Amino acid sequence: MTTTDIAASEVSQVLCKELSVKLSQFPRVRLGHLPTPLEPMDRLSALLGGPRLWVKRDDCTGLSSGGNKTRKLEYLMADAQANGADVIITQGATQSNHARQTAAAAAKLGMRCHILLEDRTGSNDTSYTMSGNVLLDQLHGATVSKRPGGADMNAEMQALADTCSADGQTPYVIPGGGSNEIGALGYVNCARELTEQANEMGIAVDALVHATGSSGTQAGLVAGLAAIKSPIHLLGIGVRAPKEKQEQMVFE
Repeated sequence: MTTTDIAASEVSQVLCKELSVKLSQFPRVRLGHLPTPLEPMDRLSALLGGPRLWVKRDDCTGLSSGGNKTRKLEYLMADAQANGADVIITQGATQSNHARQTAAAAAKLGMRCHILLEDRTGSNDTSYTMSGNVLLDQLHGATVSKRPGGADMNAEMQALADTCSADGQTPYVIPGGGSNEIGALGYVNCARELTEQANEMGIAVDALVHATGSSGTQAGLVAGLAAIKSPIHLLGIGVRAPKEKQEQMVFE
């Protein structure tokens, strides 16, 4: 690293510590195996002839086989606890990783969990509709009900929450993908974690590329990188919505 790089790294470390202090003001329950590894992709880098590629292993977060939603759930489930919730409600596609990790988090914390799964494919193949994450949802103790593709899933969750409230329960609704201002805190924290790892390893990260769907991951990374004044270029690869709609979701 050059003298300029070292100076920038030192400033970055100070800003990361300041961000960590600010994040500590929000309720958080530890669910993940963090920090996740930052590993070199030597063979792929060689195959492509550069650039130097690294992967942030958020598949190793640990909760029910891992995944990125664990970071969001650390803040969402803490908020649910702070609000006295005893039942968690969320939604996703049939094989939703978010639903699986939410069911696991609820089981770990002794809460009931209701999952609404939207049929976005029309498939009747039981290997798709009954196995994989759907089976894991049930093994984690969640109740699972299905909705047709195109259903207003937010309205469906609210209707279920109203029913739970009428039965004397205290529901907490988590949006699809865990993507709201609370869930996004998980990836504000990830931006700090990644930057600290890169600094410690002497890696000058130029660009960060990730998948973006429900938008919470990207929104958190945008906010986190901005908070530490990082020059890293962030590129989200949309998995569902058109570019303009996806960008609107991120900034909202």
